[in-house]
Amino acid sequence: MSLARVAHFNTRRLTQCRGFAAVSSSNPPPRAGTVGPYQVFDRNVKRMQKDRAATRDGGVRSTTVDYVRDEVADRMIERFLDIKRTFSSVLDLGSGPGHFSKLLELNKTRKAVMIDSSEKTLNRDPDSEFEVEVERIHGDEENLLQIVEANSQEAIVSCLSLHWVNDLPGILVQIKEALKPDGLFLGAMFGGDTLFELRTSLQLAEVEREGGISPHVSPMTDTRDISNLLGRAGFTLLTVDIDEVKVAYPGMWELLEDLSDMGEANAVIGRRNFIHKDTLAAASAIYKEMHGNEDGSIPATFQVIYMIGWKPAPNQPKPLDRGTGKVNLKEIL
Repeated sequence: MSLARVAHFNTRRLTQCRGFAAVSSSNPPPRAGTVGPYQVFDRNVKRMQKDRAATRDGGVRSTTVDYVRDEVADRMIERFLDIKRTFSSVLDLGSGPGHFSKLLELNKTRKAVMIDSSEKTLNRDPDSEFEVEVERIHGDEENLLQIVEANSQEAIVSCLSLHWVNDLPGILVQIKEALKPDGLFLGAMFGGDTLFELRTSLQLAEVEREGGISPHVSPMTDTRDISNLLGRAGFTLLTVDIDEVKVAYPGMWELLEDLSDMGEANAVIGRRNFIHKDTLAAASAIYKEMHGNEDGSIPATFQVIYMIGWKPAPNQPKPLDRGTGKVNLKEIL
């Protein structure tokens, strides 16, 4: 689906792209030999990036670039409405200002509990209208069981926040533990092909101008791994599907600026502090040459993985044992 970009474009040529600029952090780098999940992202940097994006120009620019999250939230709510069940409350993990929770209706739930690591993002839209009751909790999504009790939630949703979690298998386990038996998990996260046009353009430009490459686009989860991760976490009745959101931009500079305003700047530990001006100029030219549209714009692909899983419960439907089927598939075909 192609979305029109409505932001006012600033065509300044940046000597250091804000979308990929480093932000100072008080978090020390991970040390070899420490116990725990491997640290890919600096969560403190990510929180500061989201805080800064939510308050820039009074939050106006952040609101202008909600188009990707709003589109994914719309597609998520369709899946949520297809589930023939009502919930007393829904926990929105990594909610931001409430892209998904704003779409909830009273015929499905009475309350939304919104959790986000960025307090400024969480409270960006205090005057927004919600049909359901809303409770906002400032807390780190990676520590869900420190915020809510185990076996306490009927439904947990997550709209485009899990791609910044260091321990994805661990947070899936926490989500399962936080759910009541037969509780629902509905999530959407960016997949491995997200922004492949930007990634390849930057890599080719760096090889040409600097003789090597460094990470500027965050690593994403491979779509083939999600079902395995959900199964290992203990979820049953799994549903995983993939979709794409394609957005057209006038050029690479506008894409980078929007990513910064979304709070989606690079937060990989060990990232470079800046990109040279000539490398960015080369990447912009390569982007248009390799991926440009006929009208002169460039496409940006956001691959989205949607997932549904249920916490096991004795009353859930279970698949029949192998070999117990009574209908011959050859006859159907």
